[in-house]
Amino acid sequence: MSDKIKVLDKKFKISIPYNKIQERIEVLAKNIDNDLKGKDVLFLGILNGSFMFAADLFKNIKIDCQISFLKLASYQGTSTTGKIKRLIGLNENLRGKTVVIIEDIIDTGITIENIIMQLKGYEPDEIKISTLLFKPTAYQKTIHIDYIGFEIPNDFILGYGLDYNGYARNLKHIYTIDE
Repeated sequence: MSDKIKVLDKKFKISIPYNKIQERIEVLAKNIDNDLKGKDVLFLGILNGSFMFAADLFKNIKIDCQISFLKLASYQGTSTTGKIKRLIGLNENLRGKTVVIIEDIIDTGITIENIIMQLKGYEPDEIKISTLLFKPTAYQKTIHIDYIGFEIPNDFILGYGLDYNGYARNLKHIYTIDE
């Protein structure tokens, strides 16, 4: 395993190794199981970035529940565009359910705020938020985030589902820019 890699024109170094990611996901899953036991739960993974986190989290969830995915796009290159595009919608009935949004990363909060506004129209009982990564210094919103894997600095990262111009989602560790 190399601690440093190059993706396209940028260099990166390991920020969070795979084993630490898995340990934290087990804790998040236990907390979710305890909090939501007995509720009608639908996990909603936000694609593309959350696919690895969603899969690993879901494998550790013990309560009866469902999972679906919603695809949005808000990034270009290494920064957010601030514009949310809804690409693939929901097919499930959310009325009366507890919806747990699964995000790979929350930075400014623009995306999560947009998702919540759209989901409220489907009349769920409650909406919870689970994110693997959270950038508190970049966060501009006041929405409570229920389950946070790791708080990280406001640096560009990739790996474990996160990409740089579509590349490096397949890396098992999370890397931060090293320039």
